[in-house]
Amino acid sequence: MIIRQAKEFDILAISELAEKIWWPSYQNIISDEQISFMLNDMYSAKSLVEQLHSGIEFLLVERENIPLAFAAYSETDMDKQVFKLHKLYVLPTEQGQGTGKKLIEHVSSLAKAKGGKILELNVNRGNPAHHFYSKIGFDIYQTVDINYYHFVLNDYVMRKKL
Repeated sequence: MIIRQAKEFDILAISELAEKIWWPSYQNIISDEQISFMLNDMYSAKSLVEQLHSGIEFLLVERENIPLAFAAYSETDMDKQVFKLHKLYVLPTEQGQGTGKKLIEHVSSLAKAKGGKILELNVNRGNPAHHFYSKIGFDIYQTVDINYYHFVLNDYVMRKKL
């Protein structure tokens, strides 16, 4: 397994991974309408390219050139040295095998090398992934309800010291 920085030519693979991961991950948490909307709004190739060009860094996990997972992060508060993990998604077949943990460790290392002191993420309160994040050192920092178009994102904001 390798973790590497994703480039623009990887965007289609990331978009395809999102499609494969979001449906089984969120189908019992949010509506199909919201899943479709989010995939189109945040994970279309066009949107991902815009995010890449805005300064968000993407990482891709591969085994034998097959994409298995991805993450995206950026610095969000230079004064407080906070980095945000915007995305972390692992194929269902890879979950529970250490892939997500290795990816977070990699992001943490990169953020720390850039002067980061805190890694922050949002996770839907109904998503069992928040238990995974707790196990690897994240604590709930805030409970938020974010208006997102005609949906409401019911999230925990979680933080980990780097």
